[in-house]
Amino acid sequence: MALNMQSAIVSYYVYTLTHDKLALGMLGLWEVIPAIGFSLFSGHYVDLKEKKTLIMQCIAGYILLSVFFVFLAWPHIQDHLSRHNIVWLIYVGIFIGGALRAFLGPSSFALQGMLVPRELYANATTWSSTSWQIGAVIGPLFGGFMIAIAGFHLSLVCVGVVELVSLVAIVQIPKQAILKKEKEPVIKSLGEGLKFVFRTQLILAALSLDMFAVLFGGAVALLPVYALDILNVGEIGFGWMRAAPGIGSVMALFILSFVPLKNKPGIKLMLCIAGFGVTTIIFGYCGWFGIDKIGSVFGFGISWGFIVAFAMLLFGGMFDAVSVVIRGTILQLYTPDSMRGRVAAVNTMFISSSNELGAMESGITAKWIGTVPAVVFGGCMTLVVVGITYFGAPMLRALNIDVAAREKKD
Repeated sequence: MALNMQSAIVSYYVYTLTHDKLALGMLGLWEVIPAIGFSLFSGHYVDLKEKKTLIMQCIAGYILLSVFFVFLAWPHIQDHLSRHNIVWLIYVGIFIGGALRAFLGPSSFALQGMLVPRELYANATTWSSTSWQIGAVIGPLFGGFMIAIAGFHLSLVCVGVVELVSLVAIVQIPKQAILKKEKEPVIKSLGEGLKFVFRTQLILAALSLDMFAVLFGGAVALLPVYALDILNVGEIGFGWMRAAPGIGSVMALFILSFVPLKNKPGIKLMLCIAGFGVTTIIFGYCGWFGIDKIGSVFGFGISWGFIVAFAMLLFGGMFDAVSVVIRGTILQLYTPDSMRGRVAAVNTMFISSSNELGAMESGITAKWIGTVPAVVFGGCMTLVVVGITYFGAPMLRALNIDVAAREKKD
């Protein structure tokens, strides 16, 4: 919740300072550089260290980073620093956050695998994704309301408070054993993690499919442009649109918690990512449906364009949730305990970083050919990626999660 809230507030703040689409893409660039760079070493480090302690250290770092962002958003800071300097200092903070995430992701993934029995991995992945998506809903929505009510600096103060709550929650988890105690050269350790991923077709296909889909489907990065310049819905509308994918994900994950994916999950994975591409294309054209207000909810005026945008973002979140569960289950089932940190680090390089690369791609493309064509292009490329994966990864088409679970357990 805190990190999604912070991401929404900071991106909106940067766009109000610059009104430059490329600046939104730069946010993604400055986060992806450390996320990829540090991931090359974080997996090796995580496998050798106690996971709970690492997570606590990462959250403490995020709390300090929130204090830094509060300082940059303080109303009087613009009297002493130019907008150009403020934006570049924000990029520095985003860079630090990307470095922290490179360690937080593998630590969380490894800890979950140690706490949950193997036969419950699929269901545990669903509930874990559900809790994350609830935060993805509440964070941006609360952030948008807080910007409208109290401004940027108090909104970012709330981010730090929520991070403190998460730190208290992590403290309740007992420390876990370190499964990989023998030390080996870093380069050799990294090579083993990469080799494992590239020689396991199911993992490689699932990671590649999600990576390119997210890379080209980065419409969320341009939401400040849609909120301010295309749909004219302001901070509250921005908060609702930013929360829409999370709302859709929570809906889908709640269903999957009781109706698990058993039959042809690989085919369902590709169909859902294709659906994500289609909703991205329709979202791109949402302004064509009209921006004149047709009613209001709690004082917030809505238009047909906003309704279409919200609906497409919501359905896109539902499709994405299914792919997250299937990919997470594949990773948990096919990764040995002693390599969880390194495989999760590779996952960070493939998937998590593709969000920021997608934001950069969207920002650059929007600057080059315009916002709407950039979003539509991304959706079309997502469909192309699904087609290539369907014919290039036969093992993914034949995937059976139940069979894999039984074989791994035996």
